[in-house]
Amino acid sequence: MISNRESGCNCRYFWSLLPGIVTAASMYAGEWWVVSNVILTLFILPVIEFFLPEDKSNSSNENSFIPDFILVMHFLIQPVILLLLFWNIYSGSIHGIQLFFAGLSVGIHSGSSSIIVAHEMIHRKSSIWQTMGKILLFSAGNIYFFVDHLRVHHKWVGTDKDPATARKGESVHSFFFRSAGGQIRSSWKLECERLRSLGKSPYGFGNYVLSSSVLLLLLMAVIYHYTGIAGLFVFAYQALMANFLLEFVNYIEHYGLTRDENVRVDPTHSWQSDKVLSRFFLVELSRHSDHHYYSSKPYHVLKSYDESPVLPGGYAQIFFFALIPALWYRKVDPILEDYLKKVKKQV
Repeated sequence: MISNRESGCNCRYFWSLLPGIVTAASMYAGEWWVVSNVILTLFILPVIEFFLPEDKSNSSNENSFIPDFILVMHFLIQPVILLLLFWNIYSGSIHGIQLFFAGLSVGIHSGSSSIIVAHEMIHRKSSIWQTMGKILLFSAGNIYFFVDHLRVHHKWVGTDKDPATARKGESVHSFFFRSAGGQIRSSWKLECERLRSLGKSPYGFGNYVLSSSVLLLLLMAVIYHYTGIAGLFVFAYQALMANFLLEFVNYIEHYGLTRDENVRVDPTHSWQSDKVLSRFFLVELSRHSDHHYYSSKPYHVLKSYDESPVLPGGYAQIFFFALIPALWYRKVDPILEDYLKKVKKQV
């Protein structure tokens, strides 16, 4: 029998749909309503998260349909948002400086909702889930995450072979370019090697990176045809914002944590946060330690570990800390150094 606590825990993931609903409604309304998700995600949620407590509970109903239903709802909301966005650009309901805020709002949603849900989907064994994840990544203009995350990041996290592991003293700005560039290069290399091992040309549509790039260019051509330079700008801007948020997440999840290549990944190699808002708005992304320890686990059964390093706040709460390197180093480096000393003593 499902306890009320378990059922309630799963139902709290419905909160993750709020930014998507707000973004869709604002794109439907047009005009200055397009700024709504910027205000909600960058200002209201961080303030709320500051006052909310941690929730270290590990109870969840593994057999509930609710977690998968929520993923499907995320998948359906993203194209609705994009269609409403481009329709209002086409009709002139969004214009001038509103285009900037529209791209920012949609980009924040693509990065903080769609890519996060895509991350969950591509870890599933079912080809249907993986295809849905690829579509969400494509909608955010991402051509590398599906390959690099599964075949490089999870294998080499915490080592120099993983471009998505942030080094101590590295700013989120420099990390963005190093990580994204390194993942694109490694994804291309891996796809070429995979296809050559199958006796196929690496320059065909079987190459995920190449096919995604070509289809992305075709999509941008269609957007330009119907909405002109304004629509093209908004789409490119939202993709840039989405992928910056993706790399921000990579940055805070592994900052300064290293391991030897011969040591198995364990809960000490990823930062975690049990802040309520991060847990349920980001479908347990903040329980990243358990995700790397058991990458096949569905998000709603991920657990909190006492031995994992803990971020000095939730994901929304520390976003602006990361944007200011000096503040980030002052806030996080002492925690990191104390944690590493503690781990070293225990070895």
